[in-house]
Parts: sequence; structure tokens; C-alpha cells
Amino acid sequence: MNHGDDSMTINKLEKIETYIKNALLGILALLVYFILPEIQGIFFAIFKVDIANVSTNIKIIYSIVYNILILALIVLIFRKSLKKEFHDMKENHKNYYQNYFKYYLIGLVIMMFSNVIISSISKGGIAGNQESIEQLFEISPLYVYFASVIFAPIVEELVFRKAIRNIIPNKILFILVSGFLFGSLHVIGSIEAWYDLLYIVPYSSLGIVFAYILYKTENIFVSMGLHFMHNGILIALQFFMLLLG
Repeated sequence: MNHGDDSMTINKLEKIETYIKNALLGILALLVYFILPEIQGIFFAIFKVDIANVSTNIKIIYSIVYNILILALIVLIFRKSLKKEFHDMKENHKNYYQNYFKYYLIGLVIMMFSNVIISSISKGGIAGNQESIEQLFEISPLYVYFASVIFAPIVEELVFRKAIRNIIPNKILFILVSGFLFGSLHVIGSIEAWYDLLYIVPYSSLGIVFAYILYKTENIFVSMGLHFMHNGILIALQFFMLLLG
């Protein structure tokens, strides 16, 4: 018996087993992210509460609590790897951000440049997704802050980066799927004109950059930290503009 061949076979089986486990975790996270929001009104239905008669503040509080539930479930799914990556981040955060912050800046420049081009095509129009955020911001800045600066960076990085990385081991395919799915889902629900589809490009630019960073670092907290920073700056500017208005 060739012990070398046996060892190689065992290693292959272990790699396959590890991939299957990771892929199943990724699929589970995707299911939680896409299915739970679709049944968000289930508790109102169970207790026979007419949503039309519920105050805006109660709806906002309910949405925040429900989003926290989704966040907690997805974090729970990846808890083992997150613990390991968190310790790695504490030890190597300076090196990570020194090496990869430049890629975020490249993605940001592409995002801004493409937004300018699309805005000229749409004659000054803005992305439907951005318009929805601005309208909601006027109703409840607190909810927008929570959804954009806390919920989105954590959940979107775990779903669009980590989960998809678990499912797609190929570098190029993972980066493209992660980036364009991220960009598409920021646009697809608020399409009002044909040029709204073009906004997939600026949203995808950062998605692709974040996916590339995850591939290189194998640590979700690097892209998550950059996502926190990006959304935090945008919401701060939005809040400042609201005050000026």
C-alpha cells in the first residue's frame, strides 16, 4: 500500500468536506438574508395587527429589532471563523489597512467618476436607491444611521463577500459574482428609468474592490471596516446637507 497516495486521498477528502461545510454555511446565510425580510410582517399577521394603523415610530422600532435579529442569525452562522478573523484583525489591522486602503480609494474614484457620467446621461437624476435613502432620512435619521452604518456593513459583507466566497472558491468568479450581485441588489428594487440600470456600475465597483480585499486577506473584518467608514462618511454628509437644508 502506498502511504503517500493514501495521505493525498485523505487530504482531498478533507478539503472536499471543508468546502461542503463552508458552502452550506454560505447558502444558509444567503437564505436568511433574502427570505427573512420577505416575511417581516409575520408578527403583525400572527397577532392580527393592521399595519396601516401602526404608527411610523413603531414601524421603525420594529424594523430595527427585526434587522438586529437577521444580523444576529448571520453572525451566528459564521461565529467560528469570525472569532478567528477577529483575533487576526487585532494583531494585523495596521498592515491590512496600509496595504489595502488604496484599493478602496481606487474603487471610490471609479464609483464617483461613473456616477458623474451616468448623471450627465440622466440629466441630473440620481439613483433610485439613493433617492429612497434621502426620503427615509427625512423621516427617521436614526433608522437610516442604523441601517446604513451598522447593519449594512456587517450583514452585506458577511452575505455578499463571506457567504459567496464560501460557495465560489474560484478567485475571478467570486470577485465578479460578489461585486455585481452587490451592485445589482442596490439598484434593482428602485428602477424607474432605463438609465437606473447603469448605477449597477458604481455600486459594483466598491463591491468588486471589497471582494478582492477579502480574497487577498482572507479576513472579512478588513472589507467590513472599510465599508463602515464609507457608509459612515456618506451618512454624515447626508446629515450635514439635511441641516443646511
